[in-house]
Amino acid sequence: MAEPTDTAKTEQVLTEGNEAGVPRRDEERLKKWFIGSIDQGTTSTRFLIFDGTGTPIASHQLEFKQIYLHSGWIDHDPVEIVQTVETCIEEATKEFTKQGHSTSDIKAIGLSTQRETTVLWDIETGDLLHNAIAWPDTRTHAIVHELKNRKGADKLQDICGLPLSTYPSSVKLIWMLRNVDKVKKAYDEGRLAFGTIDTWLLFNLNGKERKLHVTDVTNASRTMFVNLHKLEYDSTVLDFFQLDPQKLKLPKIVPCSDPNAFGSMASGPLKGVKITGCLGDQSAALVGQLGFSPGMAKNTYGTGCFLLYNVGEKPVISHHGLLATVGYHFGGQRKPVYALEGSIAVAGSAVQFLRNNFKFIEASPDINDLAATVKDNGGCVFVTAFSGLFAPYWIDDAKGTIFGITQFTERGHIARATMEATCFQTKAILDAMEKDSGHKLAQLAVDGGMSNSDLCMQTQADLIGIPVDRPVMRETTSLGAAIAAGFAVDIWKEFDELKEINKEDRTIFKPQMTTGQSNGMYKRWERAVEMSKGWVDDSDDIPPSS
Repeated sequence: MAEPTDTAKTEQVLTEGNEAGVPRRDEERLKKWFIGSIDQGTTSTRFLIFDGTGTPIASHQLEFKQIYLHSGWIDHDPVEIVQTVETCIEEATKEFTKQGHSTSDIKAIGLSTQRETTVLWDIETGDLLHNAIAWPDTRTHAIVHELKNRKGADKLQDICGLPLSTYPSSVKLIWMLRNVDKVKKAYDEGRLAFGTIDTWLLFNLNGKERKLHVTDVTNASRTMFVNLHKLEYDSTVLDFFQLDPQKLKLPKIVPCSDPNAFGSMASGPLKGVKITGCLGDQSAALVGQLGFSPGMAKNTYGTGCFLLYNVGEKPVISHHGLLATVGYHFGGQRKPVYALEGSIAVAGSAVQFLRNNFKFIEASPDINDLAATVKDNGGCVFVTAFSGLFAPYWIDDAKGTIFGITQFTERGHIARATMEATCFQTKAILDAMEKDSGHKLAQLAVDGGMSNSDLCMQTQADLIGIPVDRPVMRETTSLGAAIAAGFAVDIWKEFDELKEINKEDRTIFKPQMTTGQSNGMYKRWERAVEMSKGWVDDSDDIPPSS
């Protein structure tokens, strides 16, 4: 009798002993199925291995260099990013095998990545043409100002869901075409390969000789080149940016979950293992929080802070400063699911700023204890506009500004104001989402580094006036990529099979502040935002002293 295929074995795992054939969890067996998950973020890379119950079994993490050449500029070295991925896979796999597991038990790999960050290379040689320009970079603010005055600018958001700002990949590409000779030459000769980090990693992990040039719908929707309604590149948008698709090599757009589209590992300890899931990190977190129904939302407090609200199978174009984006698309007969998104450029990176630049704390988690040394912010408000302000404000010319400093001010007040900045912006986003959707959120699921702070999450609940729901296992971005990969190889077939994942022992933070108190704090925040505008003007630049 022939040995069952992996798909048949998986189906047996889920349905055995169930006469009706209704999928159910068989935890003992699911614990023997494993999925790798690459989580490539803004400041660090991780590789986790999950079992079929969604439990992380092994992991490894590495930070990589942030390159600040000028004020507002943030570069990443794409080669270093590939190296961190390869090292994390190697180290986590060592840990996995030391536990007695075999690499042959890893059925697939998922990939989640920072979005918008833009990489350009020679499609023929695979040679990198410039450092990656990271998503929070603001060097393009003059280009954005110019583009906003170009005919057709007012129609772009209706097509692609994104407003013109320094945020999307499009303007980063334009900057490199204008300022990097190698990039312009490759474009003129039809050799310029464009990609976000997912595309670059897949190109390298598959081996450059395969020339795999692909992206998933969630990352593609962040470039500003894609028609959000059709999920394909839009000629009107490309014409607006004056880009010739015959000269610019754009990656093929595919669903987030696919058994073949993303190739397989060309080398390393997991050589030959297929990559079957790929999502932008915030979409991955929505999946990892099991936000599969319209009206569900999650907020990830990472380097930045990103709130995604599931709006169902049709995009909702925001009229209140939010983004329309693809939540996820698992392919097959399933339709794509869209989300409204509120993007905050600076969250955890403000904590890193206090650690690295001001030496207030030794490690980022210490921010909670420092903030707890005072009973409130002491009148301080910190508008953390290091990259301007994103949703729902879209103020490119704002700068980071601390208001209310007096002789009474201590480090604890600044620490508390730093955490509150993210909480205030989250409230602004939720208010905008209520206006766009017509519904008030009942509860907010949270994850990411800053969500570890009880003080920060209690402050968040107080300011938004609804409960905040925090899971014990907060690697939801990695879990989301693993789920997408698992669907492609039939470890799961229906979303209902996932409903118990990561649901135990969640912490609920309920509002404790009166509406009057929270409204008073928020009014002061709004005044500070208004006062932070207008700080970026190239004509005011003062040359450095000799």
